[in-house]
Formats: sequence, structure tokens, C-alpha cells
Amino acid sequence: MEQQKEIIKPQILVITGISGAGRSTAANTLEDEGWYVVDNIPPQMLQPLVDLVTRAPESIPRLALGIDVRSMAMYEDITGAIEDLRTPQIDLTLLFVDASDKDIIARYEAQRRPHPLQGEGRILDGITKERELFSDLKANADTVIDTTGKNVHQLAHAMREMFNEFGATKLLNLTLTSFGFKYGSPVDANMMIDMRFIPNPHWVPELRAQTGQDQAVRDYVFDNPGTEEFVTHFVETLKPVLDGYRREGKHYATIAIGCTGGKHRSVAVTEELAKRLRTLGTVSVNVQHRDMRRE
Repeated sequence: MEQQKEIIKPQILVITGISGAGRSTAANTLEDEGWYVVDNIPPQMLQPLVDLVTRAPESIPRLALGIDVRSMAMYEDITGAIEDLRTPQIDLTLLFVDASDKDIIARYEAQRRPHPLQGEGRILDGITKERELFSDLKANADTVIDTTGKNVHQLAHAMREMFNEFGATKLLNLTLTSFGFKYGSPVDANMMIDMRFIPNPHWVPELRAQTGQDQAVRDYVFDNPGTEEFVTHFVETLKPVLDGYRREGKHYATIAIGCTGGKHRSVAVTEELAKRLRTLGTVSVNVQHRDMRRE
């Protein structure tokens, strides 16, 4: 019997986001990983380029298209243009890169460059205008990466973790990130859970300087009533959610686990959740601890 030829399904990633949030770093990282990257592409060229890749997927199996605020001025309905690209013949992902206003302002001031939309006003004025222009794109994004507090190396690592797999059999890429509520909630989370129902190890003098990665803190967290029960039931609750994500073609998801400072309870629970979710065999788990090293 003649062996059926494997159908190559090209992977196309559209990268957009707020200026200064790290879109160029994301594109450069993918280029280093072997993706074919076209940055600041005119929106009118999206469909012809995708058609070309679809006809010859062996030539460019992984294509990343960068769209910035300059492209928005060239096309009235860029969100619709991107959504029109979704077909059964390609694996299309819309990635939105974002950061807090404070971080973006600091980055522009460090580079001594104006925001492209600020005109005669302030950097914040330009950011506000850009957020209005990009609101629909962000709402339609398959995944959002929040680079608040991240340097270029951390963003590059996150991009490699999320987009280094290719093919129809790739797993759902699940990011678990611990955080401290007092530093603000992550904006890129698909789901957020609160560990502040557990007594805080911060008030135990011998545990205060340690983190949730230390065995003594982990033991304290899991010896308290309710922690083990919560983690067990949460993993069971997640199973149909993760299965549903895969059925809907969602390849990336983020769950944020918070406590007051992001150092003890959320870290310990995040590590345990990661260990158990990895045994499912249906997800690739990436762990981040956003605020663990903060004082």
C-alpha cells in the first residue's frame, strides 16, 4: 500500500502590540529560532503572502508577520483582515505584546526617543492613542504577553518557550506564573487564582527570607488545611478546560497564581501545579515566578 504523504500545515504568527512593549524583540527571537520574519508588513500584503505560503508550505513552514502602529494607518479594518486569514489550511496565531504605561514610558525615556503617536504631547498621550487603535486587535488576540518588569532576555526566553514547537501534534503550551497582588495582577492571564486563603509564611520569622521553592515553605503551605484539597480539585477542574482549549485550536494559555507578595504561597502552589499538570501528557508547562525575588 502506498504510504500517504504527510500534509504540512504552515504555522503563521502575527505579532503586534503596543510600541515599546517588545514586539521587535519577539520578532528577532523567532528569526533566530529559524522562523521567516517579515516585520512592519503593509496590511494589503497579508493575504498574498499567506496565499504564497499556503501553496508552498515546505518552503516557509513557519512565518511571523510583524504589524505596528504604522501599519494601522494604512488599513481601516486590520483586525478583520487578520481574521480573514484563518482557514483550515494554516495554523494562525495572533500574538499581542503589551506592558504597563509606566514601563513603556521608562523604556522610551531610556532610549530618548519619542512615541510615534505623541506628536507635540507627552509619551503617555501617544500610548493612550495607540491603546485605542489596538483595542480590537488585543481583544481578538489568541495570546497576550505582558512584558511589564521583563528585560529583553526574559521576553526572548518566553518566546522560545511558547513558540519553539511546530506541527499538528504540538501540545497546549501552558504558562503558570506566580505573582504578588500588591504589585498588580498580570494582564495576560486567561485565568487567575488567589492563594491568600492560606496563612502567610511571611509572618513566620524563620520562613520570611525563604521562598516557595524551599522545602520548609512548601511544607508549611501544604500542611495547612485546604491547600492539598484545593490543588487536587483545581487540577481536575482544569482538565476539561485544557481539553476544550485544544479542541478550539488554542495553543497557548496562561494561569496566574497570586498571593500577597508573590514569594511564598503562590510560588509553592505554582510549583506543585506544574508538577501535576506535566503528568497529564497533554500540555507543555512553563513556570515563571514574576515577583519571587522582590523584597
